[in-house]
Amino acid sequence: MPLTNPLLPLLAQSPFIVLDGALATELEARGCDLADNLWSAKVLMENPELIYQVHLDYFRAGAQCAITASYQATPAGFAAKGIDEAQAIALIKQSVALAQRARADRLAEQPNSRALLVAGSVGPYGAYLADGSEYRGDYTLSQEAFCAFHRPRIAALVDAGIDLLACETLPSFTETRALLALLSDFPDITGWFSFTLRDSDHLSDGTPLNQVAALLDGHDQVLAIGVNCIALERTTAALNHLHSLTTLPLVAYPNSGEQYDAVAKCWLHGERSGRTLNHYLDEWLKAGARLIGGCCRTTPADIALLAQRQG
Repeated sequence: MPLTNPLLPLLAQSPFIVLDGALATELEARGCDLADNLWSAKVLMENPELIYQVHLDYFRAGAQCAITASYQATPAGFAAKGIDEAQAIALIKQSVALAQRARADRLAEQPNSRALLVAGSVGPYGAYLADGSEYRGDYTLSQEAFCAFHRPRIAALVDAGIDLLACETLPSFTETRALLALLSDFPDITGWFSFTLRDSDHLSDGTPLNQVAALLDGHDQVLAIGVNCIALERTTAALNHLHSLTTLPLVAYPNSGEQYDAVAKCWLHGERSGRTLNHYLDEWLKAGARLIGGCCRTTPADIALLAQRQG
């Protein structure tokens, strides 16, 4: 029986799907201290209602897909805080329940609105290391070790009823290959893969994007590939290159262009161009992007501007 593609009904109604924006940025704006190795996953323990509220605000802004607060939520990460595996799995499942509740409440507000999706975030091993290595890819594990790290979280997300996976902020080809192999253990789930880059032609670990596209293109569990948490101004070139390598829809949710200090756990407020996601939308659509949103330092206001352009 063929896999169901949850993106197709939405893409039949509009040229692109609006993803949400930054979760951590909104949590910090609401008073959360995320200077912690668990980052936004810390709030699953401390104040989960805030996560629900951020998801709801993004849906109200026009997002059609919420990405769960599980990016840095792993049994290994929670274990460092004295949380056992059963509790960790419950917290990962809670990340899905919070997004699902926000979706249900938004659909209750607007019963005739388009379908809304919940994507389960699968951050890279580098996110667990909490040292910025998801932007470098300078870590090495065997395929078996990568699979052992990712399997419990993916199983929890799938069991909790996500619509699809968001395998995101991936800097490493070896890890990407491991995640793809791991999907065979969950044959009914699909998802997208999005990457951090060294430049428009290479993953952060230096792997040429043509190798990445060759690995993922044609795999029936991979619905889209693209980039996230790279700078706004670097996104168009990366999408143009990917568009030449694959027939898959592309996904793009860049950050604001600011830089993160992984040691101090803070954003460096350097010069910003004043341009936003909305300014680049036409370029990204032309380059094949069909799932478009924002990553770090983007807000519901940014997502609302994208939603207004759907027509």
